[in-house]
Amino acid sequence: MGWQLIRAYTLLVYLFMFLPVAVVVLLSFNASQFGSFPMTGFSFRWFVELAGNDAILRAFQTSIVLGALTALISTTLGVLASLALVRYDVPGRNLISTLLIAPILVPEVVLAVALLLFLNFLSINKSFFLLLMGHVIFTLPFVILVVQARLVGIRRDYEEAALSLGASPVQAFFQITLPLLAPAVFAGMLFAFTISFDDITGTLFWKPGGVETVPTQIFAMLRNSISPEINALGTVMIFLTVGLPLLGLAIARRMAMQRGG
Repeated sequence: MGWQLIRAYTLLVYLFMFLPVAVVVLLSFNASQFGSFPMTGFSFRWFVELAGNDAILRAFQTSIVLGALTALISTTLGVLASLALVRYDVPGRNLISTLLIAPILVPEVVLAVALLLFLNFLSINKSFFLLLMGHVIFTLPFVILVVQARLVGIRRDYEEAALSLGASPVQAFFQITLPLLAPAVFAGMLFAFTISFDDITGTLFWKPGGVETVPTQIFAMLRNSISPEINALGTVMIFLTVGLPLLGLAIARRMAMQRGG
């Protein structure tokens, strides 16, 4: 009886979480301009109008560029930091590791306000570079956690064997360590891109005037009215933010199996 109640409660929690998402996806294919039930027909009309909206296309371009740069910088810094903290005896290693992971523990709105006030104190205006650095600060801990977890499981014997055979530390890293780390690096990069692409709290504080990402564009559209285009845009966002991590997980597993084989 107890397990049945737990299963029923779990089912209700999942319905509460995912039913609104399913409604948004369903209404994005509604032929009517009023986003309500019953649906008057099945149509791709709102996706076509979405593709012709210049403001949304600019927001998509900004989000993709921002996410790609965030993923590149966060992954590079995350791999280097993980190597230093796991493979070398760095003074104050525990303190450094805590500081690098701290942005996860701090509420994002607090982190966003703190960075904004600090830059105002330094008389630095909002810019795309500030927005990028804010996203890097927020996504870097996720990359470090993923890469460190993989790096701890890689024995140093492989690297030491390469070094004993005459390889330089740089050659040992690129030919031995990095290929073994590849699944975690790829997964961390996808995590960073997805988090950056989907972020709205920090972006609202850090973005300069005239620059909109997809989440902030949705927020701006909701101020005026609830248009069916918002449902279509939400559907695209759902498929991107859910599909990319799943794709990355599948690729990472395949790469790990190939390395293991």
